[in-house]
Amino acid sequence: MSNKMAEKLTNFRVYLDGKDLLGSADVQLPELAAMTDSVKGAGIAGEVEVPIIGHYSSMALTINWRTFNGDTTTLAKPMAHHLELRGSVQVYDAGTGKYSIVGQKIVVKAVPKKTALGKLDVGAGQDSSSEFEVNYIKVFLDGKEKLEIDKYNYICIIDGEDFLAETRTALGL
Repeated sequence: MSNKMAEKLTNFRVYLDGKDLLGSADVQLPELAAMTDSVKGAGIAGEVEVPIIGHYSSMALTINWRTFNGDTTTLAKPMAHHLELRGSVQVYDAGTGKYSIVGQKIVVKAVPKKTALGKLDVGAGQDSSSEFEVNYIKVFLDGKEKLEIDKYNYICIIDGEDFLAETRTALGL
């Protein structure tokens, strides 16, 4: 009997256009917050906050650098950057008692919003950061596509279901 439990991200690397970025960092991934609107009126006992299907609020991604480096300035260029975050997830199978690794890949197209150069303090990290607006995101887990959101091309695919297909058809796209 298999009882697999994903335990933790063992490590990850960040790539810019297929080139491994230099520097030591951690990444805060975007939050998926559906755009919503209130619906009220006849036939509704009150008010309901409803999502606008396939539409998301601003999606921010932040890379926190340990020290200021050349990648910090490269990523400050006012243009869309193609970033890939590749990780290894440790999975424990309680049925067999064995560990395995599952690949995770997150692809984003992101435009810089803010670049913090950090601080200067002897013997300490500089805590610089790069913050981006994410226009496109695609998530793979164990080689399987789990999520794709492309705001400019009306794409919202979650677990293989395309929630904006009818919208694209209605718009003649």
